[in-house]
Amino acid sequence: MDYNPNTDPNPLPFSAFKACTVPRPIGWLSTISGNGICNLAPYSQWQNLTFDPPMVMFAANQYPDGRRKDTVQNAEETGWFIWNMATYDLREAVNKSAQAFDSKVDEFDHAGVNKKIAKQAPAPMVAESPCHFECSYISTHRLPGNSPVGTVDIVFGRVEQIHVEDHVLTSDGKLDIPKIRPIARMGYYDYTVVNEVFEMRIPGAGSAADGLEGKV
Repeated sequence: MDYNPNTDPNPLPFSAFKACTVPRPIGWLSTISGNGICNLAPYSQWQNLTFDPPMVMFAANQYPDGRRKDTVQNAEETGWFIWNMATYDLREAVNKSAQAFDSKVDEFDHAGVNKKIAKQAPAPMVAESPCHFECSYISTHRLPGNSPVGTVDIVFGRVEQIHVEDHVLTSDGKLDIPKIRPIARMGYYDYTVVNEVFEMRIPGAGSAADGLEGKV
């Protein structure tokens, strides 16, 4: 099976594109509007970009009627957004916060999670999440699609503050990922959870691989 997604009819009953680009980390992002309304929403097009300084991005598709997502507009308006790690224990709250609400609705309340004051950002963090990035807004790059919903805002940010709860750290100071159990987006309506981790080191890399491990 092979096809051109731009010109050929899809030979499968469901698109293979998102099902192949997996697993995708979830950008569970909290923001606040200029008039003080908190927003919380998950984005499956989220990633880190570089580490010196640490920078990240997320991509938010427009609504079918052409409206831009509240997360994008809030980040542009206030200059900040916060990433909250989505975990298996918080999966139902993540899913509830994915619903499309009016901009006057506070998704923290709907998802049933508590707010924690951030150190720099005006928006709150998800108190129940074990890890957070406070991100200052850098810029937005818009890519036009073949439809309003295909048009996407790619938002870039710089990580200004990192929060990690002590109870999710190992004795040697690393994140205990099997304990945290982060969730990731798959294709269709599917998600996955990290329960197992294995290590591989590049043969002959020597000290050059220290950056891969994240040594300070």
